[in-house]
Amino acid sequence: MLRVRSAPSVGQAVAAARTDLAGLPWWWWVGPDSPEGTAAALERHGGWELAVLPVMVRPLGHPDDTLAPAGSDDARAGLRVETVRDGERLEDLVRTYRTSMGIASGLEAEMVRIESQRADNADIVRLAAVLDGQVVGSTVVITAHAVAGIFLVHVAEAHRRRGIGAALTTAALRVGQERGMRCAALVASPAGEPLYRRFGFTKMAEYHLFAFPA
Repeated sequence: MLRVRSAPSVGQAVAAARTDLAGLPWWWWVGPDSPEGTAAALERHGGWELAVLPVMVRPLGHPDDTLAPAGSDDARAGLRVETVRDGERLEDLVRTYRTSMGIASGLEAEMVRIESQRADNADIVRLAAVLDGQVVGSTVVITAHAVAGIFLVHVAEAHRRRGIGAALTTAALRVGQERGMRCAALVASPAGEPLYRRFGFTKMAEYHLFAFPA
């Protein structure tokens, strides 16, 4: 991850990224905290806008408050959402979101190592949706500065549109409540935005995701 402080330095940063990340997929996020003119500078250096991703926020109340949206479908029978700490379940959780994100299998072991050794692990709660003994969905909650940040909400392709994403979101919000956070925040995909609106999230800002040729 890198950050530039002015649009004129974008070209140098793009050149460095192309060299250092050769052969790897990489993206550039442009948001409210980016210098003015960043998007135009990226386009001049070969980038194109891949997606617009809303930043969404929801207040968190008392731990006894209902979290599931009104009229939501029940998740599949037998589904459990479990807290993941280490070992085989952590490997399964990483494999689930790695596959959903299209990340090569050769990077999996290193991703597991990084997850297990993160310096901020005390602030992190990893959740796995487990069905018939298999991890079929994942999310990660980072609680800091009174905000529950919800990341990596992924459901295995064969199990989508069956209420598992909603079950993971409910569990993530509960983690935020139990840890005394004032609000929850996430960056939604275009497909996920309608679900989060049902949970009471509202759009506060947006990121423009830029991609570059390999």
